[in-house]
Amino acid sequence: MISRTLFTDLLIMVFLVALQIFVLNRITLFGKYTPVLYPVFVMFYPFFRNKYQFLALSFLIGLSIDAFLNSWGMNAMATTVIAYFRTLIFRTSTDTSTDFFSFQSLQWSQFLLFLFSSIFLHQLLVQYIEFFKFSRIFEILLNVLVTSVISFIFIIIYALIFKIKQKV
Repeated sequence: MISRTLFTDLLIMVFLVALQIFVLNRITLFGKYTPVLYPVFVMFYPFFRNKYQFLALSFLIGLSIDAFLNSWGMNAMATTVIAYFRTLIFRTSTDTSTDFFSFQSLQWSQFLLFLFSSIFLHQLLVQYIEFFKFSRIFEILLNVLVTSVISFIFIIIYALIFKIKQKV
């Protein structure tokens, strides 16, 4: 198994940002929904690594997306929040109380619940910051739900291609 270093983390981030900006942002499903893949960096980052480095890298990947999209920090805030609460999301999705986390020990239903919960929280934060108006609450929730489902499908494909559940 290849050990992940800061250098490999940065390479993964560059790959995900380039994939998001140059490929996925050009895909529009149903006329207005764009799949989001870059949060997989936060979701699949090893649990045993330095948490402060993890938060900084999560902020950096979100800020990189914001720099290309001129979105004023929405993605940076959303990725940092899901990075901060990732352990809590993992524990509630998997019903575990131990301090040792492993994707290999999960059932597929728990793994999928963790992924969907994380992407839904990310999309909820991004959409509410971008379109925040109480009069549009149902439209925003529908947009969050559809974008989360589409992104979830792309993340599952990514996880299957790179065999994430076996590696992390």
